[in-house]
Amino acid sequence: MAVARARPTLEAVAQRAGVSRATVSRVVNGSTTVAEPIQQAVRRAVQELGYVPNLAARSLVTQQTDSIALILPEASTRVFSDDQVFPHIILGVSRELEAAGKQLVLTLAESAASHERVERYAMGGHVDGVLFASLHGVDPLPGVLARTGLPVVCGGRPLGEASAPVAYVDVNHIGGVRRAVRHLLDSGRQRIATIAGPPDMVAGIERLTGYRAELREAGREQIVALGDFTRESGAVAMRELLDKDPTLDAVFVASDLMAHGALRTLREAGRRVPDDVAVIGFDDIELAGYTDPPLSTVRQPIQELGRTMTRQLLRLAAGERIEPVVVLPTELVLRRSA
Repeated sequence: MAVARARPTLEAVAQRAGVSRATVSRVVNGSTTVAEPIQQAVRRAVQELGYVPNLAARSLVTQQTDSIALILPEASTRVFSDDQVFPHIILGVSRELEAAGKQLVLTLAESAASHERVERYAMGGHVDGVLFASLHGVDPLPGVLARTGLPVVCGGRPLGEASAPVAYVDVNHIGGVRRAVRHLLDSGRQRIATIAGPPDMVAGIERLTGYRAELREAGREQIVALGDFTRESGAVAMRELLDKDPTLDAVFVASDLMAHGALRTLREAGRRVPDDVAVIGFDDIELAGYTDPPLSTVRQPIQELGRTMTRQLLRLAAGERIEPVVVLPTELVLRRSA
């Protein structure tokens, strides 16, 4: 039977390099006060022996874990669905942390009990900072953690932020939607409806605000149905809109996944897209290019949102001052559906 090889110790590295244990510790922990030739000798000894620092012991000294938590207050079925928004946010965060030599801790918090668990974990010193994405309602957790001094950055403007200011990165929802609705108006569409997102999320609120603002300015009637950013809710909401107004000739849909469901309902109702009804979505996930017909949409830089959140958090964790609000641009992408 194979015998486990003893793990090289700090003392063994010190002996091999011909220096003190304290010197090895300083080099391993990134100190710049050690002369370069000595640093090279220590690094050579570390490589030859295959020494791996004890991260738990190191964190006791440095008071850092080199780990960042990404908290998603969503059900796992939603996070790992095919809407591609969450995977791209996670990818952006992960790539930025990897470049910085940090570890990603992904946590889902869909219930009150899981919120309490996440709060205990974050406040227990297990991570150096916390990122939030997809907040619902007035979630107190970002503010609670920020007030303890833990660096916190949110993806999307937190609702109720006035009582507990937290830095955030968002996209220009309102401007993007207004450009989409303006395109429909300029194309001669007369009865423009919308399938709005959840009213407990900033993305849902602001995308509906953009639709209402553009139609109000044009003096047009607003025709609204609600969805929850899922494909099925888009299909149901589209049926509701057709019942409300069979003469509608365009619809802005607050997410591409809901727009996919809406296209299915329109096809079942015998409505041709875009001849009878033009459709524009929001997100520009990969699916948008493969719907029938290909979906016009408002592109948001999903992966860049994750990367920007992470860069902001790392700067905050390093004690730097940051802009508390960053808003990324959106872009109207026209395909055959409008």
